[in-house]
Amino acid sequence: MTPQPITHHIDDALLMAYSAGTLPEAFSLAIATHISMCDECRATLESFDAVGGQLMEDQSPVTMNDDAFTKTMAMVGKQSIQRPKPANDIPSVLAGYIGGSLDDVEWRSLGGGIKQKIILAGRDATARLLYIPAGQSAPDHGHSGTELTLVLRGAFKDVSGHYRAGDIEITDDSVEHTPIADMGEDCICLAVTEAPIRFTSMFYRALQPFFKI
Repeated sequence: MTPQPITHHIDDALLMAYSAGTLPEAFSLAIATHISMCDECRATLESFDAVGGQLMEDQSPVTMNDDAFTKTMAMVGKQSIQRPKPANDIPSVLAGYIGGSLDDVEWRSLGGGIKQKIILAGRDATARLLYIPAGQSAPDHGHSGTELTLVLRGAFKDVSGHYRAGDIEITDDSVEHTPIADMGEDCICLAVTEAPIRFTSMFYRALQPFFKI
């Protein structure tokens, strides 16, 4: 089956911040994963990188410590050793955070068939995998900041549109929504939040501290 085209992209402001290296790791992970799936956003990022590179060339040279190169190569060597096992169903940039395939994720139930796996919990943002069974809805909720939701498998819809594999939804504190997975296939997303979400259900509010969501 021919893959559906990606129709929901990262905005320029986030791409520029990613290019400049100013985003929290969790947000950078979501953007890097989307870019690996989306030719359009990858091309836009390359243009931003080119501009940034030109600006750096225009700056006065900076003297480096004698051991700077040695330290950098040591870091590269360390990272190359910790390669994840191959996974055909997810971009390699994400595989290292989940340890392989989406089929091997150790999920934690949130109730109603919804599951999550927190893969990165930083001071500024949290990244998690979210599993929604086919035809099911995630709990209705709002936000206390920015949320990025990247579809990895399946699809979902909410008040703002229909999102398929590769699509990314960007929401903020002005949005309240209830994502519903399409019929026929379970939906798995990479969701990144910079603050706890606001559940409308008292049940989920009471359990929120245990779910860390």
